[in-house]
Amino acid sequence: MTPKRIIIDTDPGIDDALAILLALASPEVQVDGLTIVHGNCSADQGTVNALSVLELAQAAHVPVAKGCSLPLVQPSLLAPETHGKTGIGYAQLPPPKARPAAQHAVDFLIERILAAPGEITLVPIGPLTNLAMAIRREPRIVEAVKEVVIMGGAIRHEGNTTPLAEFNTYVDPHAAHIVYHSGMPITLVPLDVTYQCILSDADVARLLEQKSPVAQFIADATRFYMEFHDEYQQIDGCIINDPLALALVFAPQLVDTETLYVDVDISGGASMGKTFADFYRMEDKAPNMKVALGVRPRDFIELFLERMEQLCQHISN
Repeated sequence: MTPKRIIIDTDPGIDDALAILLALASPEVQVDGLTIVHGNCSADQGTVNALSVLELAQAAHVPVAKGCSLPLVQPSLLAPETHGKTGIGYAQLPPPKARPAAQHAVDFLIERILAAPGEITLVPIGPLTNLAMAIRREPRIVEAVKEVVIMGGAIRHEGNTTPLAEFNTYVDPHAAHIVYHSGMPITLVPLDVTYQCILSDADVARLLEQKSPVAQFIADATRFYMEFHDEYQQIDGCIINDPLALALVFAPQLVDTETLYVDVDISGGASMGKTFADFYRMEDKAPNMKVALGVRPRDFIELFLERMEQLCQHISN
């Protein structure tokens, strides 16, 4: 079976790094590139993190293109309290030997999608600034992309950045608005499902049985994440949002979806960045995406752990 070609648009933070590792450990996908956006950390720091994680996983051949450093309209919002000063918690990776591509991420996305119509799946797991800019610059990518699996939003779930809004959407709600209404074939993976996917201390201990720098990286990165979740959200373990979105590229059976009309509030005020779905067709607007609203969390965590164990066996101390 031919692997699905994917580009991950990411703000490498902790769970982003785990999603990158999951992609590299999954034979069902071929990673054609990483495009970097501001979010969990600055675009500069995220680019370094992406290159370093690729080198950790012996995948330095994957191109990395740095993208937008600021949201379209809103002031910048980074997340050091969630992901640490460098974006990867307590983990420390050597400075990368590789350099990012000279090309801007927006141009990289446009070029790669148009060069292979119907073949590229995008997995945006950060704010949607790069993708919104690409759509505005070259609208033909809307028809040329195969599918888009977005980690973002909170439909029936409370927000994790404001009482109503999820982080990726809140950071650049105007970009999310452009992408949601672009006509691209979207699957949205909101907090409704990701917040059921908790990586526990026992899960990390299981990975550490593999004597691998990959397992040590996961343990060091997620320890910071677990401390944040315990202190601020009273969650034992940590939520690994982004790997779930990545997994759905090749294991869609992990979730149950509904086809809905979804929008994001850009009017300002208390609900800025809130994603909402018209479940009862009150506005009589055509559905614009599939939304994951049910999940089999332990099946997903088990898949993630098995893939990480396989990667650790490949990359041992």
